[in-house]
Amino acid sequence: MGLYAGELLDLELPRQDKRLFAFVETDGCLTDGLAAATGCALGSRTMRLIDYGKSAATLVDTVLNRAIRIWPRPEARVNAWRYAPDAPDRWQAQLVAYQLMPTAELLCPQTVSLNVSLEAIISQHGRRVVCVRCGEDIANEREVRLEGESLCRSCAGEAYYSLAVDGGGHEDVLWSWPLVQDELCQR
Repeated sequence: MGLYAGELLDLELPRQDKRLFAFVETDGCLTDGLAAATGCALGSRTMRLIDYGKSAATLVDTVLNRAIRIWPRPEARVNAWRYAPDAPDRWQAQLVAYQLMPTAELLCPQTVSLNVSLEAIISQHGRRVVCVRCGEDIANEREVRLEGESLCRSCAGEAYYSLAVDGGGHEDVLWSWPLVQDELCQR
């Protein structure tokens, strides 16, 4: 998928710069293969996971602002038996066939336009603020501004977790950073 995108976008892969950006739509092994083939990675901020549970990815040439979404052709799984008729099972047939199939028979490419701001996703590396409620650093312009204050997404009500209180009970706990800071410094 990644190599095909490089071909369609006319980019040499894997990239060592940040010219190529990948949106991946699953958190499975496809993501690792895409990272290896393209050089895009979560850690270098050239990959974003948008978990739709789909084996698909959109690769963006950030210089020319061109985006290609690629996904497997639904019939590729069935057609795998034609390329590996002696395979002992479906998984082995796909493993062999996907290495032999012409790309056009295996993958569907589509030129797309992004509905999100790539500039906002990439943001400014190294920019940090401190959440006024919990005191944690917020990197790369991910803070939420509420009533003139900088908050992390958790304190702004967008948390994916709740804090455990009193041996395992769960409830949202918000506090004032100066009070927490004073308490921590007194220990």
